[in-house]
Amino acid sequence: MSQLRVTLLQTDPVWQAPEENRQRLAKQLADVPDCDLIVLPEMFTAGFGSDPKHYSEAPDGETFRWMMDIAAQRQSAICGSYGVDIGDSVGNRLVWCEPDGSHTYYDKRHLFRMAGEHRRYISGRDRLLVNYRGWRINPQVCYDLRFPVWCRNRGDYDLQIFVANWPGTRRHAWRTLLQARAIENQAYVIGVNRTGPDPKGQVYTGDSLVVSPEGDILMDAGDVAGTYSATLDLTALQDCRERFPVHLDADTFEITFD
Repeated sequence: MSQLRVTLLQTDPVWQAPEENRQRLAKQLADVPDCDLIVLPEMFTAGFGSDPKHYSEAPDGETFRWMMDIAAQRQSAICGSYGVDIGDSVGNRLVWCEPDGSHTYYDKRHLFRMAGEHRRYISGRDRLLVNYRGWRINPQVCYDLRFPVWCRNRGDYDLQIFVANWPGTRRHAWRTLLQARAIENQAYVIGVNRTGPDPKGQVYTGDSLVVSPEGDILMDAGDVAGTYSATLDLTALQDCRERFPVHLDADTFEITFD
């Protein structure tokens, strides 16, 4: 399909209260018009806490089942990240669920060391590409946004998604980098962030955006929690790439792991 209707939920989550957050999100989604894709923020069930074992879940736990139910009921894909138990550790896992019952996931590759995330979570190594309703989609999580090599379009995606808990003190970087990733990769970019304060003293200002392949802001949620929508056009994306084929001059590279 040429068009993709997306819904972004910019939320102010209740601290470390997964069931209450799921209930609040379900009520919010009840008023959302039909769409193809629903995007939730990073750690949407609990906020970005310092002890993930307090609110992490089994891979097939309550939040996973809730997302699968939402996808089936709404006939829409849904994605967002939360803490998932991986052996004795925890992954900051973006889960992707589709209406037909298929599902996959991406474990956050770049862990935010300034908040000690690298000590409490296990880092993912596998880049995720999803083919959905004619769109090739690359989901990422928060701090991944700062790493253009990891985010680089290798001719394999049309839409890149970043789910985040990105503090307002660095909102300029968030907004600028979302536009940069769209421009350099000639792809649509969606960034979904949370709002409100948390008990650690961080304040989140939202700034969820939908950005065109040319870097234009198509939707700006500002700092208000709520539900926001946009429609992406694959034909317009293809026209952009044909008119200005910078990808033909791209450099080759390899990603290695320490």
